Amino acid sequence: MALQPESPSQPASTVDPAEIAKFSKLSAEWWDPTGRMAPLHRINPLRISFIRDAACRKFERNAKSLSCLEGLRMLDIGCGAGLLCEPFTRLGAQVIGIDPSATNIAAAKLHADKSHLSIDYRNVMVEEIDPRERFDIVLAMEVIEHVTDVGAFLSRCAALMKPTGMMVVATLNRNWKSFALAIVGAEYVMRWLPRGTHQWDKFVTPAELEQHLNRLKLTVTEQSGLVFNPLADRWKLSPDMDVNYMMVAEPAP
Repeated sequence: MALQPESPSQPASTVDPAEIAKFSKLSAEWWDPTGRMAPLHRINPLRISFIRDAACRKFERNAKSLSCLEGLRMLDIGCGAGLLCEPFTRLGAQVIGIDPSATNIAAAKLHADKSHLSIDYRNVMVEEIDPRERFDIVLAMEVIEHVTDVGAFLSRCAALMKPTGMMVVATLNRNWKSFALAIVGAEYVMRWLPRGTHQWDKFVTPAELEQHLNRLKLTVTEQSGLVFNPLADRWKLSPDMDVNYMMVAEPAP
């Protein structure tokens, strides 16, 4: 899909309408740990601990403190129904969650209200965020494989970071192993995800992601893979970034 023409009042959008429609259909199932979003629930503790620990190292906080992110402003781009927004709010962060799907945001607000959590959820694209807003932590978790222009999307994300901030990106590698496991295995054999959730040609290799970040004058400071052990029936952080992986980037010194 071609990007919209850029103008001062209407920045170019990197959102793919087909992807919005796809995830909107899942909005009611986001918080069901045994439903279609079960794989996300299973890796969520690892995502949370990776981000929390990286943020605590960056901002010199005690990761064991229940309020270790207090005073930090966090933006979760493509937040879905708030699976990351809620735990980080509980850790003290001021969280803004954005998603182009109105049904996802409605589900997020409803669950936050039930949980008595104050979270600023907005049904907007990242391009619609006021460019004067700045965040200590910007999250783009499992998002870049669904946008129309990875470089333009990351550029907008980076522009919303404070000069002392950090960004965390999670996505899928593009190789034969990711095709076999993330698409054939997860969508067709194990049926962890609805068929068509991912397009293999939109996956991004770690080298490509790092190149995009470097062009934006960002340096990768931490990275980790996420691997599934079928014998133990659990996910774990690993140096193996062949399929799922996460990167932390900060403004270059």
